[in-house]
Amino acid sequence: MELYRFLISGKVQGVFYRKSVSQNAMKAGFRGSVKNLMDGTVEVYAELIEDEIEGFIELLRIGSPLSEVNDISYIVANNEKLEFDGFVILK
Repeated sequence: MELYRFLISGKVQGVFYRKSVSQNAMKAGFRGSVKNLMDGTVEVYAELIEDEIEGFIELLRIGSPLSEVNDISYIVANNEKLEFDGFVILK
C-alpha cells in the first residue's frame, strides 16, 4: 500500500466536492484526506494499492452533483504520513 497525492482542478470548490469525496471514500473503505487549496484546486491524499487507483480516480472524477472536474493528476507521496483513520476533510 502506498500513499498518493492527487490534485483536482475544475469547479471543485464551493460545490460540496470535499464532502462528497470524503463520504464516498469512507463508504469504499479508503483512508486519507481532502483539502481545498488557495489556487482553487483540491488536494487529496489516499492510501491505495495499485489496483485501486483507477477506481479511486473515478470516485474523484464523479465528485458531487454540482462539481465539474477538469483534470486529475497524482504522484506517489510516501514521504508523507497520514495521522488519522478514515477519510477526513481538512481546512
